[in-house]
Amino acid sequence: MSQPKHTTKPPIVLIHGLWMTPRSWDTWAKRYRDLGHQVVAAGWPGIGDRAPADVREDPSALDGVGIVEIVDFYADLIASLPEQPVIMGHSFGGIFTQMLLDRGLGIAGVGVAPGQPAGVLTLPFSTLRTGLPVLSNPFRFGKASPISKRHFHYTFGNDLSRADSDAEWAASAVNSSNRVFFEGVLSLPKKKSGITAVDFRKPDRAPLLLISGGIDHVAPPAIQKAALRKYAQGTALVERVEFPDRTHRLVSQDGWEEIADYALDWSLRHAATRFPQAT
Repeated sequence: MSQPKHTTKPPIVLIHGLWMTPRSWDTWAKRYRDLGHQVVAAGWPGIGDRAPADVREDPSALDGVGIVEIVDFYADLIASLPEQPVIMGHSFGGIFTQMLLDRGLGIAGVGVAPGQPAGVLTLPFSTLRTGLPVLSNPFRFGKASPISKRHFHYTFGNDLSRADSDAEWAASAVNSSNRVFFEGVLSLPKKKSGITAVDFRKPDRAPLLLISGGIDHVAPPAIQKAALRKYAQGTALVERVEFPDRTHRLVSQDGWEEIADYALDWSLRHAATRFPQAT
């Protein structure tokens, strides 16, 4: 594979997760733009650039949206850029990041509290609990389900008071694409054939960083540790870092600057090592 063209300030693609919109990345996006990077934070198909309140009011565009459609959307977006980017994804977006790197895209990837691709079977109780509102009703497989304020508090706001968590829900929460959730869960035991399958031994994959939050209920450190063990079967660089006292809301929780800076510094250092023409 030919080496991707890039500079010392490559573009950055930010991929949001389930129950969120690209606005969840506003903090990191501004910081990276202020450093001179082109930052692209596009919404999943069905979300686009709509405000969270607008998506909650009419979530029908999310009906039937699945993982392949979303990953293809971001692959096309990356292909439209003048050079290969650093790809960063939060939560389900972290799974999509791993799938995009598996396609040979990106000069580095960062999974921020990422879920697991196919073949990583670790499922802590807290993870199952966060998925219960969707998984408990398979008859809504193709629909888009809201997340209650109470469940949001457990899932995203477990460092906040209930009142502050409710305010965060109003500012950022949207309905889930249920198909994405079901496809992700059903893929887990299918290491080679699941929709989210990646080649853990792929030798020419761009460097990948997995970031864990110490008190994350959705994708706790056990998930990234299990994924790292899978990736250790191969020779491409994959590392994990854990930030204690951080919830699943790593991209906006107080102290997000430390994590954003770590992610970008790691990406640029290791991308430059892999592609010396960047230095």
